Amino acid sequence: MSRNSLDEAVSALMRETAEKTLLKHYQKLSIGDVTDKAADDVVTIADTESEAMLAEGLAKILPDAVIVGEEAAHADPAIFERLSNKLCWIIDPLDGTNNYAVGKPPFGILLALAEQGETVAGWIYDPLSGRLCTAHRGQGAWINGERFTSRVSGADKPIAAISLVFVDQAKREALLEHIAPHYTLVDIPRCAAEQYPRIGLGVNDVSIFEKTLAWDHAAGVLFLNESGGKAARPDGSAYRVDRHLEPGLIGASSPALFDAMAERLAKIG
Repeated sequence: MSRNSLDEAVSALMRETAEKTLLKHYQKLSIGDVTDKAADDVVTIADTESEAMLAEGLAKILPDAVIVGEEAAHADPAIFERLSNKLCWIIDPLDGTNNYAVGKPPFGILLALAEQGETVAGWIYDPLSGRLCTAHRGQGAWINGERFTSRVSGADKPIAAISLVFVDQAKREALLEHIAPHYTLVDIPRCAAEQYPRIGLGVNDVSIFEKTLAWDHAAGVLFLNESGGKAARPDGSAYRVDRHLEPGLIGASSPALFDAMAERLAKIG
């Protein structure tokens, strides 16, 4: 299937799914529509309905590809083994669920296609604005069909969105003491489907991620790298979806900003 044909099929599926599931339930959830999944994490009826619809549609687009959905993998961790398959769809049916559950943005859908553990295509969709970010390995990145190049904020002190939620106390203190003074710190959106576009668009310059689960990062990492930014492990090695349980990832709007953050992180260990 050609890139254009694949993009058309996937984008149509994402828009239809968002309309029939996410937007249908947005700001209309009842108590029974939201359940606790883990500490500080919930799942809604929209998550499950969206994943089911996306999985069904993606199976028709590329029948040879296996599917790893966030909610399915949460229920059966053995599904993680599919991430190293020859072809694998990776689904985050509702990224930013905690925001969505209280009736506020941002939230979105993240889809990626991986080949033997390496992301080859990614899509990031914002149902409220209609913004669709796409990327294909070795071919570039686009926003709403227009070729896109990552840009920096131009701020005197680079703008950093750093999540400390999953960082242990010692590392949190080291980040605040040795990293924070070099940057203007801003809140994270708690939504990778928003954070990666913010970096590419120059709203933020750099982010540090501790947890690097495939459905949260596969599409965004490819989008940044294909647009001229840089997203990789702090040691510079490539992010692979079949090694997504390893901690640590930097996303930056330019390679220079990535290198600066990586150098500073290396000094604090």
